[in-house]
Amino acid sequence: MLSGFAAAFVASVIRWGVDIPARMIVVGLLIPLAWCVCVGVLHGYNGRLLGAGPEEYRSVANGAALLLGVVGFASFAFELNFSRAYVIALALSVVAFGLVSRKVLRTSLVRSRARGRLQQRTVVVGTVASATELITELREGGHTAFDIVGVCVPAGSLEAPVLKDIPVIGDPRDVLFAVDFADADVVAVSGNAALSGRQLRELGWELEERQIELVVSPGVFQVAGPRLALRPHAGVSLLHVERPMHSGVRRVLKAVTDRALALLLTVVALPFLLVTAAAIRATSPGPALFTQERVGERGQCFKIYKFRTMVADAEARKAEMTTGHQVNDVLFKDKADPRITRVGAVLRRFSIDELPQLINVMRGEMSLVGPRPGLPEEVAQYKPDALRRLRVRPGMTGMWQVSGRASLDWEQTVRLDLWYVDNWTPLVDLQILFRTAKAVFGGSGAY
Repeated sequence: MLSGFAAAFVASVIRWGVDIPARMIVVGLLIPLAWCVCVGVLHGYNGRLLGAGPEEYRSVANGAALLLGVVGFASFAFELNFSRAYVIALALSVVAFGLVSRKVLRTSLVRSRARGRLQQRTVVVGTVASATELITELREGGHTAFDIVGVCVPAGSLEAPVLKDIPVIGDPRDVLFAVDFADADVVAVSGNAALSGRQLRELGWELEERQIELVVSPGVFQVAGPRLALRPHAGVSLLHVERPMHSGVRRVLKAVTDRALALLLTVVALPFLLVTAAAIRATSPGPALFTQERVGERGQCFKIYKFRTMVADAEARKAEMTTGHQVNDVLFKDKADPRITRVGAVLRRFSIDELPQLINVMRGEMSLVGPRPGLPEEVAQYKPDALRRLRVRPGMTGMWQVSGRASLDWEQTVRLDLWYVDNWTPLVDLQILFRTAKAVFGGSGAY
């Protein structure tokens, strides 16, 4: 509501300044109500969408489009003759204020959940294997909305009455008892043949009477919502998993957008880049730029550009650093690497050394967002799952950059990059770019 008032006020001031017509003041008072109705119609206030995923942000953008249609229809039907400047300013303002307010509220919600508040008490149902996998995914995936308070697995499948430090309350036939015993808000059913078809439907009826939410995991982990769709066929609901979007118009659009933004960023940051290069040359002998062979899309090798952050003979001295893998078994990292210069330490902390990679983006060898480009010797150690990272262009930033950077172990790095490869969308890129700014200015995980 506040976002709607703010957007209406800003649009009115942009169009009329301080002399706002009386009829537009009335319209401005109706806009917030219409805005809330539009977002509500598109499920923007559905509690299940809040706090995680892009759906609630998408509801804001879609709500703005619907509001634009409502305003346009009202202008035509009631001969209000809204100016184009007012309508465009209103649409842009309502999206901006809506997204900012959602981000503020989401941050507050996530912090509260991290402290153990505003969570849903959850009972997980399944076999030992499927329940363990679901619990692991919910915990490691940062799904703090669920406070897992009990598990139901087949009787006799465990020696101790606990599973991953969670008490086992009963078997899958005791779900209703477990819900009452644990005072649960949600029942999460993992892949379990004992609860399928008619039994699962009857359980849903029973939980409906108790106002308990039922969620069912299809067992397809690390696949984002846009790729999953339920489609009825002859009375049976089938879960369709769409193929990743690695080709077609979206691929071309991503490449064009990358190069255009890279060119713009290079022009804007050129004075800063020159000052940085001068500082490197003035404080350490050797060139300002450092080039290194990396492996890109489809295994094609290319020369990556970076600001030099180490002494000029760093590569020759790498053999002396064979014990430097403090975090990662594949990527060579050492927090106390003596080859790093004083200026280089600052550049690394804030990822300034990565800026020359804008050249690689403009040349089409890299993308602004994508998996980390690996060294040939690193790629030689890749297992089959890690090789999937090479299906897309490597990026200046990516999931690894916004989720811990060098502090991640190799398994975490691969898991994040594979999620990106399988679930890429333009909205995901936009979110990563915004989160990159926070990660870079915070300087965490970089060395």
